Parts: sequence; C-alpha cells; structure tokens
Amino acid sequence: MASIHCFFRYPVQLNTSTSTSTSTSTSTSRVPVSSFSFNCLRCSRSSSSSSVDAHAAANKNVGDDVFSVTSSSEYDVDYLGESTKGDFNLNFDRLQPVGIDGEAALDGPIEEVARMEAQEAEHLLNDFGIPSPSSARNSPRGIFCSRTLNLRSISAIGYDMDYTLMHYNVMAWEGRAYDYCMVNLRNMGFPVEGLAFDPDLVIRGLVIDKEKGNLVKADRFGYVKRAMHGTTMLSNRAVRWSTDWMKELLDPNLVPLIIKDFIRQYVAVGKALFRAHVEGQLKSEIMSKPELFVEPDPELPLALLDQKEAGKKLLLITNSDYHYTDKMMQHSFNRFLPNDMGWRDLFNMVIVSARKPEFFQMSHPLYEVVTGEGLMRPCFKARTGGLYSGGSAQMIENSLNIHGDEILYVGDHIYTDVSQSKVHLRWRTALICRELEEEVSFMCYEILELQYNALINSRGQRARLVELINQKEVVGDLFNQLRLSLQRRNRGRPAQTLAATNMDDQELTESMQKLLVVMQRLDQKIAPMLESDGELFNKRWGFLSRAGLWDKSHLMRQIEKYADIYTSRVSNFLHYTPFMYFRSQEQTLAHDSYSYYCSERNDGSVSGVIDN
Repeated sequence: MASIHCFFRYPVQLNTSTSTSTSTSTSTSRVPVSSFSFNCLRCSRSSSSSSVDAHAAANKNVGDDVFSVTSSSEYDVDYLGESTKGDFNLNFDRLQPVGIDGEAALDGPIEEVARMEAQEAEHLLNDFGIPSPSSARNSPRGIFCSRTLNLRSISAIGYDMDYTLMHYNVMAWEGRAYDYCMVNLRNMGFPVEGLAFDPDLVIRGLVIDKEKGNLVKADRFGYVKRAMHGTTMLSNRAVRWSTDWMKELLDPNLVPLIIKDFIRQYVAVGKALFRAHVEGQLKSEIMSKPELFVEPDPELPLALLDQKEAGKKLLLITNSDYHYTDKMMQHSFNRFLPNDMGWRDLFNMVIVSARKPEFFQMSHPLYEVVTGEGLMRPCFKARTGGLYSGGSAQMIENSLNIHGDEILYVGDHIYTDVSQSKVHLRWRTALICRELEEEVSFMCYEILELQYNALINSRGQRARLVELINQKEVVGDLFNQLRLSLQRRNRGRPAQTLAATNMDDQELTESMQKLLVVMQRLDQKIAPMLESDGELFNKRWGFLSRAGLWDKSHLMRQIEKYADIYTSRVSNFLHYTPFMYFRSQEQTLAHDSYSYYCSERNDGSVSGVIDN
C-alpha cells in the first residue's frame, strides 16, 4: 500500500478492522480540517469485513497497533536530561502486517537518512502552512526556550487567568483602575488634580527605589542604566551620582523626613491601587461590559483543547473570585469552543481566590464552590473536576498524584506566578509577556508599514552607533599604547616596541593629542545616540529585554532564571503541538569569539592572518 499522510485536527474514529493489540495507548495526528480527505482512508482489506470487526475497530484510535506511549512508571532520561515520559514508541513487530518495512527505513548512514527526512519534513510543513521550529523562533508569536523542556513529559498544565488566559485592553482596564485609584487617593487627602493616566510612562521590569523616589531600569548585574525621578528622566551623569544627590543638595536633617514622606506616599498609592483592583465597583463595571475591556483571542481556547485531548490535565489557578472568573471566562472562551463546550469542560480543576504567591508557599483553608451563586463549604480534599477557593499548590499535587517537574505553570507575573512556583515546588514554568510581540517585531522587521521607515532609521542608527564605538575602541587602543610608552619614557625605560621607542617626544605627544581630541568628539557623538537607543520601542526606557547597548536587562535575567519558556500569548501554543520538545539555544560566552578565531586559525581557513 502506498504511503499516506493523513492528519486530523481532532481525533477520528475509523470504522475499519485492524489487528488486535495489547497496547492501550492512544494517538492523535493534527492539521487543519481543510487538508483532510476521506478518500485517503481507503483500506487495503476487503469491504466484506464483519460487523464485529468494524465495531471493534470503531473503539480504537488510529495507530493503536503501531505505537505505544512511555508511561510514568517506565520513563527514562534522554541525553539532554529530560524525561522521556509521554514519548511515542514504535512497535516494529506490528509494521510488517500493515505493509511497512521498518528495517528498510533505517538502511544507510543515519546522517544521510536524517538529512533526507528533514528536507522532506520541511517541504511537508511548508505545504501544510506550518512554520518550522527554526522560523518560529524568529517570529513575534514564537515560544522562546531558556531551559530545555519536553512538553510530552508534562502531565498537568496550570494557568493564571488575568493577562494570561485573557488579555485586557490596557487603556480601558488599567485606565479605569487608575481613575478609581485617584478617587481613593483624593479621599485620603492627597492632591491628585491634574494627574492623567499615561500607559507609556513605565514598562514592565522596572524597580522602585523607595528611599530616593526613583524608578530605575537595571541590567542583569543590578546596575542602574536608566532612571526617572517623579516623571522626569535622569541623564546618565545624574544616574551615576544619584546615590548621594539628596545629601549634596539638601540639609541632611531634611533627608530622613523626605524619605519618610515618600515611603508614606508609596504605601498610600499601594493601598489605593489594591482597593481599586479588589473592590466590587471596578469589577462590576468590567463584568457588565466585558467587550470594552477584554481583547478576544479565538485561537486560545483551541490551544488548550489540543492540550487536553493530548492527555494533559488542565488547571486554572487565579486570584480572582468565582463570580468574576466565571463571567470573564464565559465571555472569553465559550463562543470559541466546539460542540457546545463550556470553559469549565476544559479544566480538570479550577482554583479561584488562590491568594498567590502564598498559594505556592503555604497552606490555606480549602473551600468547594457548590452553587452557581458562589456558595461554598469547607473541603479537606480536592477531586478532579472540582471548583475550589483557596487551598495550596501541594493540595493540587496530592490530589492529582503529580509532583514537581511534571507540572507546567503558565502566568504573566515574574514573581507571583513564575518564580514562586519554580523556587518552592520545582514546577516547570512559562511566562506570558505580551510586550514581546512588539519588541521582537522591531528586531525582525515584522511591523506595520507606517512604522517601517522609523524602524529602518532606528536599526541604521544602531549600526552607526556600533561602528562609532568600534572606531573609538581602535583609536583608544592606540592611545593607551602611546600613553604607556610615554609613562615608560618618563621612567627611563624602553617602550613596548622598537617603533614606539624610536618616536621622538614631540611626535609622541602630538599623536596622543590628536587621538584624544578624536575620542572626545566621538564621546560627544556617541552619548546622545546611546541614550536614544531603543526609543522606538519606548522613548523613555528603550527595549524591554536590553539595558544599554550590549547587555540584558534585569527583567531578562529574571526570565532566564525562572521561566523555562516564555512567549507573548497562550494561543502561540497552537502553532506548535502538545508534544513539542523545546530545546534551549547555545548561550554565548565572552570568550566564544576568541575560541572561534583560534579554531579558524588552526584550520588555516582564515586569510590575511600573519603570525608574529
């Protein structure tokens, strides 16, 4: 029988007779329904198969006789240290009856076999309209891997709700929260007249300096790269000496009073924001008109449906209360699910009012939500399919008999969702960061046409900036060598080289003067360009993942440390599969370029290199 490539969006039951097998594993293949043709289901067996055989086959999934799945009691560890639980295995003894010669497929060097199969796979992926993993990594909708993750080995996936399973319109949702916050502050006696909501004033990943009233962006080492005092951005020079700025400008006796007053305001604003988020007035307004606040994502429920059908246990763990959760999930999910499914049908367990991050750190009383009105009763053990309030992460592990790295938790908050579930429970983690789409778009040119020219100018400026910095490095190297020559000459010692030793005093000093002027002029050109780098993404703070021209931001360091994978939205999982093996990329080291240079020299493949 000819080779047939049949893929299904949802499981398909075949009414054909097949050989019996002791395997109880199931498999499901997927691509869009439009690619499917029932003509490819023709069986090589006679159409006179008995009704008994047909009935038996109807209760089996395609591939049951050929494949088996590695169970949780039989798994091993692969060469990257990942669990093989959930991997497909091939039953070679079942290949011959269906006309496939398994040994023939392995003839020849595996390098050649793999090369040909990889080329064929790329062609098929292209025919299906599915991006390859390598191209997906360069997409704003890609899933990026910090630590290798075998999704097949994950037994349960937990999800946060707000800004994870549903994305809010920032101007609408946060704008109204700001309005309510201003009301609360006014009631506390603070002067708030004239203040207006500015969603671009700050970005994710900034740090509040409670002592000095600064908002800062730090690099991965914790050094401040940009800072704002009030709503005024500080220059690089001001950032450098801001540690002692109050002591130098103010009476030392006033400094403790100013710090105390700022902390009082900081606490007051925090309380006002908390009340704005948790009090019923704001949430009632959102629930009454969710279409004004929520940006729908039709692909997201289908991504979760794929995961559920692949055998993953899905969990919803949110700090929101039951009424708000039910209303918003109905609005965001139900209309996009097939066969009259509701959002509750997706999840094996739902936890509301979870009180994260304490949910991951300690135990709280568990209550079961028993009525549609939200009435609850005390509960001591959770069960599959239940709806609960409170409790703890350990309770989930015990009730599902799933622990540690068998669970993937997906959330948008680096501390509340990601770091705490990783540190306290060793869960695998995924961070949702919607801002990534815009930032990666800037890097990949995949943006709106109106922004294209601005992007080209930005990338051109960065290229010119790098060129200027490289030029200063070369000029600076020569200046430093001449400076050392002058130092040795003044001490009566010979310079580093004969050529430098033979330079007369006037030639040496004039060369240094010229180079110094060049470097000073370069500094005047580089400084404003460096401060404006990344302003196309955010005019005050630059790129989310960068701090300075070369380094990673403090936020990016946190993401790499605590998030195994990160992406812009949950629906991006739909572009992959529930069986994806996410492999982390090679990490660049400071000496990598030198090692590569040495290896090229040893191979003799670098031209123009002269041994000294």
